[in-house]
Amino acid sequence: MGLKNTILLSLFLVALVAKKGLAAQHVVGGSQGWEESTDFNSWASAQKFKVGDQLVFKYTSGLHSVVELPNESAFKNCDLGSALDSKKGGNDVVKLNKAGSRYFACGTLGHCDQGMKVKITTAGSTAASSPASSSSNNDGSSSDASTTTSTTSAASANFNSFALFFAMTAVSAFVLVYVF
Repeated sequence: MGLKNTILLSLFLVALVAKKGLAAQHVVGGSQGWEESTDFNSWASAQKFKVGDQLVFKYTSGLHSVVELPNESAFKNCDLGSALDSKKGGNDVVKLNKAGSRYFACGTLGHCDQGMKVKITTAGSTAASSPASSSSNNDGSSSDASTTTSTTSAASANFNSFALFFAMTAVSAFVLVYVF
């Protein structure tokens, strides 16, 4: 009986860890990374950010940096003097620990003004994941992601998370019942 309880507890913990592991890591800028030539508005609008996800800023250390700005006004005006945080490592990770908008820019002189900045909108962990639906373009206008695409993508992501969790639970139950 002790062995069965230990195995059951172990399988339960594996299922919990796997569920927690469903948080995504987003390399900012995709394959181009945190570079001047990247269209960050397009990249961000195609992503779905949720609480628990991580942003990874990959760039050449010394050439770029990552500065977190406090609000949309500082973001639009590239007010780097009001930064909340600054990173210079070249492979920096930022955890999205709450829902809402966060603003990031390159701290190298002139790069933010040239468009090297990104607004990240994070959905709550229990809500359907949603992309940054509105982001400021370099010309001051805003662009909206397609509602149909974001709804389909969010539904697909939620289904995939549920299916993975359900499959792991089913396999755990099968092993517990039929093997022991």
